[in-house]
Amino acid sequence: MRLSEQIIFFGIVFTVYAAVNFYILRRVVTVVPDNYRNPFIIISVFIILSYIIGRFLENYFLNHITDFLVWLGSFWIAIMFYLFLILILVDLVRLVNYVIPFFPTIIKENPEKTKRLAAIIISIFITIMVAGGFINTKLFYIKKINLNVYKDAGKLTTLNIVAASDLHLGTINGNHFAWRVVENINSLNPDIVLLAGDIVDEDIAPIIRENVGETLKLLNAKYGVYAVTGNHEYIGGINDAVNYLVDHNINLLRDSVVLIDSSFYIAGRDDLSIARFAGGKRKSLSEIVVGIDKSKPIIMMDHQPFNLNQAQENGIDLQISGHTHHGQLWPLNYITKMIYEISWGYKFIAGTHYYVSSGIGGWGPPVRLGSRPEIVNIKLNFVK
Repeated sequence: MRLSEQIIFFGIVFTVYAAVNFYILRRVVTVVPDNYRNPFIIISVFIILSYIIGRFLENYFLNHITDFLVWLGSFWIAIMFYLFLILILVDLVRLVNYVIPFFPTIIKENPEKTKRLAAIIISIFITIMVAGGFINTKLFYIKKINLNVYKDAGKLTTLNIVAASDLHLGTINGNHFAWRVVENINSLNPDIVLLAGDIVDEDIAPIIRENVGETLKLLNAKYGVYAVTGNHEYIGGINDAVNYLVDHNINLLRDSVVLIDSSFYIAGRDDLSIARFAGGKRKSLSEIVVGIDKSKPIIMMDHQPFNLNQAQENGIDLQISGHTHHGQLWPLNYITKMIYEISWGYKFIAGTHYYVSSGIGGWGPPVRLGSRPEIVNIKLNFVK
């Protein structure tokens, strides 16, 4: 990404973040007693800036302080999101009441008491939601699917695929998280493991510090582990991420295809972010699969599930994607449903099977509401 584009992109992000937090602080500070307001504002500003400060400092050193700042700021992002939505809803109700008064007398008689009671109720509600969302991130779900592909795979009649996307390994999802993912994948006795992008969250340094790569090397599959890049590999530095993964027994498919056991193909597309973050251009799918024997089964990974018709047009039998997180924080799943033809789950279109995973990890807050962290176990049956 060019410097001018970075300035514009991050300028917009920081402006929106500042505006939302300013609105929240202005609304919340009114319920804080006067003698506590200044300390409250100082602490609030520290929490609001903690994620940005933590991520910035991680570029120079890693320690418990940077970890604390990132964790604190990550939880604040979830709290901020729900607090913003609730305050907008409250203000809309107040606006309606201003035009058409309907508040009961008990609310109008003591507005200060009403505000503080509402603040307590909202705080409890958000705490329960965020805590529940945090617990949900720990509850891995194994999604099992049985699919038929009507092609000859030589000596193979079935293929046990275990797929995962969006691990976002880093400060939040560290070595313990990686170990749990590896343990769950290995328990399914996969023939092949497919990692559909965003394996690395951003900077590679937290992964190196915890030696997460040695845990990834424990993945055990007959035909090995294959992966594609996601947008976050590009955000954090594509070369460092790819080199680290390759050094730890993960086969990166970057606009390439490989024939496995003379029986089936695995194709992998480089992420769309190559244009924005690296100034490159990925190959068309037709270029990637040119010259291969399309009478054999073809499985493809493409991190972002855009332009699904391309898989159908090029004889792909199964496409596995991720990226969407299915919104991660409800009700964002309604937005991802509008953006993507498949926001989450399985679909069969014009001879091609598609599965878009909600991901096993997540970006930002370690909170997930409205979807579950999943590992996908696909039994692919080859029918001649």
